[in-house]
Amino acid sequence: MFRWGIMSTAKIGRDQVIPQLQDSENGVVTAIASRDHARARAVADRFGAPHVFSSYEELLSSPDVDGVYIPLPTSQHIEWSIKAARAGKHVLCEKPIALNAAEIAPLIEARDAANVLVCEAFMVTYHPQWHKVRDLIANGAIGRLRHVQGAFSYFNTDPENMRNQSDLGGGGLPDIGVYPTVSTRFSTGSEPVRVQATVERDPDFGTDRYASVKADFGDFDLSFYCSTQMALRQLMVFHGEAGYIEVTAPFNAGDYGHAVVTLHNRGHDGAETFRFPGVRQYRLQAEAFVRKVEGADEEVFTLEQSVLNQKLIDAVYRAATHDRWEQV
Repeated sequence: MFRWGIMSTAKIGRDQVIPQLQDSENGVVTAIASRDHARARAVADRFGAPHVFSSYEELLSSPDVDGVYIPLPTSQHIEWSIKAARAGKHVLCEKPIALNAAEIAPLIEARDAANVLVCEAFMVTYHPQWHKVRDLIANGAIGRLRHVQGAFSYFNTDPENMRNQSDLGGGGLPDIGVYPTVSTRFSTGSEPVRVQATVERDPDFGTDRYASVKADFGDFDLSFYCSTQMALRQLMVFHGEAGYIEVTAPFNAGDYGHAVVTLHNRGHDGAETFRFPGVRQYRLQAEAFVRKVEGADEEVFTLEQSVLNQKLIDAVYRAATHDRWEQV
């Protein structure tokens, strides 16, 4: 069994990832690390992890850990991913893995030097609903794809939340804007050429709280908005000449509805629905990661893919400073 160490007691780890790591068929959580020993002990006791560390360095030096899951604040992702790789640990790091694309280069270098697997945790790319969307598009179910439309929003004005702290890498685009971009790229196999964007920042937090983006992919356009201060919504639509695909809970099935993909025909008088009940995408992600570590020919989200996705987000920020197209 692959032995996971968890760096931090962050909420996403406690509520989402650790339970599914524990339920995975090829991995087990053996260690929790936090600078607050009591918090680490509480999480370890909750999940039955035998080892507790009061520092991340202790966890990385442990012979009882094969790889780490890193849900630290965004501003610390690259630093600790590099340290973990250099310690010979495989790394699954929460998104976004970096604050800009250039930061990822030294992590790729560390990965290659240590011969370990390092992946950004885009769990959606392991969900069967997105493999269905990719297959439908590839097989011509909607004919020529012309436009992709997306939305991701929630409401959070808690000043203590890292998503509202600019020095920790907060903001809507890093947190949720990456999902319409990565799911479009994953489903189509295409890369954007240029972008236009409007970005609004919170006057107190300084983080981006609303963004409206148009990306030119050459053969089709992607338009999406994301916000940290709007009512809950998720939606992705892939509109082609022969029909369109609607994904009703594309990123967080449960909070935003059921995982359903609907294929509509051109005349809008017929539809085929694909349902994905009970899917645990964090578990699927962990199992695929471990199989890749063990040498299987497994599709995972690589750091090279991370660079491409981050380049798009970087271009959105640049585009928001003027009223013309920005090259990606």
